[in-house]
Amino acid sequence: MTSTSAKSDPAASFEPYRRRLLGLAYRMLGSMSDAEDAVQDTYLRWHGVDRDKVLDPRAFLMTTTTRICLDMLTSARARREEYIGPWLPEPVVDTAALAPDSRTELAEDLSIALLLTLDRLSPLERAAFLLHDVFDFSFSEVAKALDRSEAACRQLATRAREHVRAARPRGATTPVTRSGEIDAKHKQLMSAFVAATRSGDLNTVTQLLASDVRLVTDGGGKATAALNVLDGADHAAQFLVGATRKGWRDNFTMRFATINGLPGVIVDAPEGPVQTAAFDIDGDVIRALYVVRNTDKLQHLALRQ
Repeated sequence: MTSTSAKSDPAASFEPYRRRLLGLAYRMLGSMSDAEDAVQDTYLRWHGVDRDKVLDPRAFLMTTTTRICLDMLTSARARREEYIGPWLPEPVVDTAALAPDSRTELAEDLSIALLLTLDRLSPLERAAFLLHDVFDFSFSEVAKALDRSEAACRQLATRAREHVRAARPRGATTPVTRSGEIDAKHKQLMSAFVAATRSGDLNTVTQLLASDVRLVTDGGGKATAALNVLDGADHAAQFLVGATRKGWRDNFTMRFATINGLPGVIVDAPEGPVQTAAFDIDGDVIRALYVVRNTDKLQHLALRQ
């Protein structure tokens, strides 16, 4: 518990919880920029509250962030209905900065597959599941955070858990080491894939894709992308080769990166990042490819000068 003297400094007493709050907000919202706004709003409320009367700062701050995110999800869902094409979460490369400081099964899972599953839940299901199954809140604490009964929160989390378990077999693997280093074999496969798409080698691209591959491209109306999810190697390969032929520029550069725990690449232009691609690899083939081209979601990935 934070001491009274420590609580007198709002910034110092808030900082130990920042990573946990940011991790919760990102999982709730699927956006780093929105998550940072939610955490800043939480800090402002912490700054303004009588902190000496807060018995459990962790519970207070997590509850505050959860409620802010629930409010933000209401407006976000309205905007989502007008979103052009498939939606993907904002890609993150530093998953350690969003770790929840718990040892739950899903504590380190920031995979795109999981985030897409969370996005299909109701806001309350999402909150109950994250607080209990990821951030290790008791159902008593969850009930206070959501202003619901413990029984209702158990039901919310159970329904969410069933959806997550059903969706996890696809995209459940995370072939990146804890150090964040991408396996040399995966680098080789991604390099071959990029080279084939750039050269227009449709046959090689098709062979590197699983027959039932899923390609999701998020342009958000800001950049060229498929307006629907593409299933199957033939459709995906044709789209990728055509899009690369039309869109690749000589001043683009590519760098490897761990994207939401998956091996991936970031494509940079002189003005900043223009694309990320996260590869879900199974053996020697790509079974899912998540491409973000909406530049609004890429600015935080700019190379530090």
